[in-house]
Amino acid sequence: MRSVVCLAALAMVALAPALSGARAEEASVEHGKYLVEHVARCPECHTPRTESGELDRSRWMKGATLMALPIISPRDAYRKSPDLSSTSPLWSRWGEDGVERFLQTARNPRGNHADPPMPTYTLNAEDAQAIVAYLRTLP
Repeated sequence: MRSVVCLAALAMVALAPALSGARAEEASVEHGKYLVEHVARCPECHTPRTESGELDRSRWMKGATLMALPIISPRDAYRKSPDLSSTSPLWSRWGEDGVERFLQTARNPRGNHADPPMPTYTLNAEDAQAIVAYLRTLP
């Protein structure tokens, strides 16, 4: 009986770093979700709407058509916000590091700012990493 208790204690000690790492990752994802959904309100522009005007949860953060204001030319009348889900072309082109750098510097990998109406965010590394951790969970 004593050896079973010792083995259980050893297993818990061995698993503790993995569990704390998993909890830290979960906390980072939750922090990123909070920043995306409640602080920056990214879904407002990056999620299509249903016919009733609600955000379409089945296409969460998949990019949406925006009315650009002011309209300078007819081609500017409608723009599309990018798909921010983890399987999007943006992720394949930029990678996680590129998305993090964008959130910290407000510049894409080519050095350009995002088109309006995207705000210019310059986040700290922890917040940028948390947002990337959350976006990585989106299918």
